[in-house]
Amino acid sequence: MFNTWLVSSVLVVSSLPAMGQWFKVPETGIPRLPNGQVDLAGPVPKLADGKPDLSGIWSPPGPPLQDIASGMTGPVPYTAWSKPIFEERADGARGKEDPAAYCVPTMPKLIVLPYPYKILQGPGMILVLYEGFTTFRQIFTDGRALPKDPQPSWIGYSVGHWEGDTLVVDTIGVNEKTWLDNAGRPHTADMKLRETYRRKDFGHLEVRLTIDDPKAYSKPLVITEDARLLPETELLEYTCTENNKDVEHLFGK
Repeated sequence: MFNTWLVSSVLVVSSLPAMGQWFKVPETGIPRLPNGQVDLAGPVPKLADGKPDLSGIWSPPGPPLQDIASGMTGPVPYTAWSKPIFEERADGARGKEDPAAYCVPTMPKLIVLPYPYKILQGPGMILVLYEGFTTFRQIFTDGRALPKDPQPSWIGYSVGHWEGDTLVVDTIGVNEKTWLDNAGRPHTADMKLRETYRRKDFGHLEVRLTIDDPKAYSKPLVITEDARLLPETELLEYTCTENNKDVEHLFGK
């Protein structure tokens, strides 16, 4: 449960030097098998209001990061605007021009990056801490509407609501500088994202991402993946912005 003590704890910890990481943190109140291991197939935890508790550290499988086509059931429905951009990036400009190569936390890549993320679920807001790029995201569940005239940013604006036991998240306002995947597929600033999160059992989270951008794709792109819970651990520090040696090894113009 996300609450005020967590905020104060984060402020205190952030002022201290990093002395190590937690690789094995015993937790109580979680289902276990007879041998003592965590039962990932155990029941879905619930909050006091009866909603599923999505809190925890989750690890996505990652393949759609490389190529969103790998997570789709059919061909990518390019438009006359998006296809030449994709082909140009694929012809020698892929990689080095990707904003993510310069440590920019881009959407929707954050959703499918092969780095763990931590969900903290509280009243009125869900906070997601991403190990990749060491960034965070706020998903407001207090009933507010998305802004009418959003200021484009790397992560955009997100609001969520519940449909039964499924969390539905809508996001707008992502600037068109970001790439959808490492293959260089583009999008416009009018792109709308919808994510659904359904905790199937204690250790598995079904995530479905729908990318709706009519100027770039003639129909929405839908990708489904299953994230796995990483119990009894914590996120590691990820540093990309200082002394980054990776860009010089990427190919492209």
